[in-house]
Amino acid sequence: MLQYFKLLQLFWATSIAAELEYRLNFAIAALTSLGNLVGGIFGLFLFYRTGYTFDGWSWERALLVMGFFTLLQGISNAFLAPNLNRIVDQVEQGTLDFVLLKPISTQFWLSTRMISPWGLPDVVLGLGVIFYVGNRLNLGITDFILALFPLFFGILILYSLWFLLGTTSVWFVKIYNITEVLRSLLDAGRYPVVAYPIAYRVFFTFVIPVTFLTTVPAQSLLGESNIAWLMGSLVLAIALLILSNAFWKFALRYYTSASS
Repeated sequence: MLQYFKLLQLFWATSIAAELEYRLNFAIAALTSLGNLVGGIFGLFLFYRTGYTFDGWSWERALLVMGFFTLLQGISNAFLAPNLNRIVDQVEQGTLDFVLLKPISTQFWLSTRMISPWGLPDVVLGLGVIFYVGNRLNLGITDFILALFPLFFGILILYSLWFLLGTTSVWFVKIYNITEVLRSLLDAGRYPVVAYPIAYRVFFTFVIPVTFLTTVPAQSLLGESNIAWLMGSLVLAIALLILSNAFWKFALRYYTSASS
C-alpha cells in the first residue's frame, strides 16, 4: 500500500508540473467552468421563475443538486477523464504493452497516472454552491459529513462505468463516441431525478444510475435520504468496482497488442 501511495505522489507531481507549463489554460478552464455553471443555473431558473417547483424540491434544494453535479464534473475532469479517456489510445498505439510489464496493478496505473488541474475550478465552484445553499438552509457540519459517503459512492460508480466502457476498447478501438454518450447522459444529473417522467426516472436509476451521483448525495445532505438509498449506493458502488476489475482481467486475455 505504501508503494502505491508513493507512486501516486510521483504520478501527480509530474503530471501537474507538465500541465502547468500552459498556465493560461487554467484561466480559460476557470472561465469555461463559470460559464457552464451560470448556464446551468439559468436553465434551472427558467423552471422556477413562474413559481413552478419540482415535486419536493424548492429552488435552494434544486440548486444543491446543481452544486453536486458541478463538483462531480470537476472531479471527473481532474481525475477520471485524463486517465480513462487514454485507455483507448493505449490500446490503439500499443503502449499498453509497457503498462502490462510494470510490477503494479495495471488498473491502478491506467486510472491514476494523470491528473488535470483544469478540473479544479468546477470543484471549487461546486463546493461554493453547496456551502452557499447549506448556509441558506441552516445545515450543520454533521449533515455535510454524512453527505460525503453517498458522494464517494457516486464517484466510484461513475469511475467503474467509465472504466468498463474504456475496457471495451480491447475489442472495439474506436469507442470515443460511447464515452461521450455516457457523459451526455450524466448531464441529466444537473436536476433532481423527479424532474423527469417516470420512465426516465427508472432509466436514470436502474440502467444509467445518475440518481446515485447527484440526487442521493443532495438528499443525504438535506437529511432526507433513507437507509435503502444509501445501502443501494454502497452495494452498487462495490458491485461495479468488482465488475470493472473482473472485466478488465477478462479483456486482457484477448489483448494481442498493436504489433501482433
